Amino acid sequence: MNRKSLSVVAAIAAACLIVILIAFRATTGSALVSISTSLGVMTLLVGIAAFWFWLEQASEWRIFDFLPPLLWIYATPIILSNTGVLPFSSGAYSGLREYGLPLFIALMLIKVDVAGAVSIMGKGVFVMLIGSVGVVVGGVAAYAVGVWAGVLDPSIWPAFGTLSGSWIGGTGNMNAAWAALEGQPEHMTMAAIADVLVYIVWLPILLGSRAFAERFNRWAGVSDDRIERMERAALAVGNADHAPSMVQLLYLALLALTTTAVSVWLAARLPEIALGGQVVVSESTWVILLVTTIALVLSTTRARGLPGAQPIAMAIIYVFVASIGARANIADTDLGQVGWFVLAAYLWIFIHGAFILAGAKLFRVDVHTLAIASAANIGGAASAPVVAAHHRPALVPASILMALIGYAVGNYLAILTGRLAQLIGT
Repeated sequence: MNRKSLSVVAAIAAACLIVILIAFRATTGSALVSISTSLGVMTLLVGIAAFWFWLEQASEWRIFDFLPPLLWIYATPIILSNTGVLPFSSGAYSGLREYGLPLFIALMLIKVDVAGAVSIMGKGVFVMLIGSVGVVVGGVAAYAVGVWAGVLDPSIWPAFGTLSGSWIGGTGNMNAAWAALEGQPEHMTMAAIADVLVYIVWLPILLGSRAFAERFNRWAGVSDDRIERMERAALAVGNADHAPSMVQLLYLALLALTTTAVSVWLAARLPEIALGGQVVVSESTWVILLVTTIALVLSTTRARGLPGAQPIAMAIIYVFVASIGARANIADTDLGQVGWFVLAAYLWIFIHGAFILAGAKLFRVDVHTLAIASAANIGGAASAPVVAAHHRPALVPASILMALIGYAVGNYLAILTGRLAQLIGT
């Protein structure tokens, strides 16, 4: 049996198992099987993440272009916890939140190369940062409109900070913002659903913009040789990684663990900061801000050359996403609020688009750079290379570097978005 056939069998078996679990829970009121130990829970979470990535690679189904593994990794534990297979509370979940997330941030941000991205994309980096500002402004504006219209509950402000994390940096920032803002599982549910529904509309727009390259470049006043200069710069900047040695893995572990330990220790000793009677910087917020800052400082040293940090970091964050899904109780989720939040997200993305268009006009950058800059924000490191490959394949390495800059600023700006929304809602 080849891999594609095996993937079909596995998908059918998984679907049948889920149906059986739901039916058993509905008819008997109890779980068919229950996992309660932290080791068992962690094993299942890792297995869920591994299964969906294996299925994506083995099947090559196009559905994963629109509904990526991240969504399935988040949704599967929701089903399992609401059918009693997984608990809503576990030491595995708290451990991932307290230590796994900071470790991810440290490993991911160590690889940020701001100078490399600027040397290739030039003013395009500033366009991306303007797009990031548009995400902040758009999030706060969309929240204000929804609250003032009476359709959004003011208490869901953490969901806006959570989604802005995804739209400025990526999945890791979304989870970091959710933790720093002390969000509830339903806030992550809102953000995850809106992220996917907006993404499947926004990505085709970014890809399709290539067809308007000449007209757009005339409108923006782009110089004739800009694209050639970017591609020459891309060839001059190396971005290769290689398999880490045992000693290099030890160095990475030491750096990440030390960064996390120092940040947790300092956060416990720093005072909370309140504005308007609302706590805007709590201990959880301090941890995220400190880990982010220390990791960015390390990225300016030789630590950035250590290989293997990104794949380890991404493995951690996908398991963390699964743990958030497991804590989501469907009975506590207001579907009406989810619907209004999605509509607010479409208004939000329109504001981001207006900002990034203004940035392109201001800095006279081409449509290829604009599309990559927006993808680096809205889609992160997963989508920016896809858009770059469609527009200008030589810019794929630069798109990854640009997305990493989004990771670098995402935690700060996402927390800012959530806290501004919190102040408006009070």
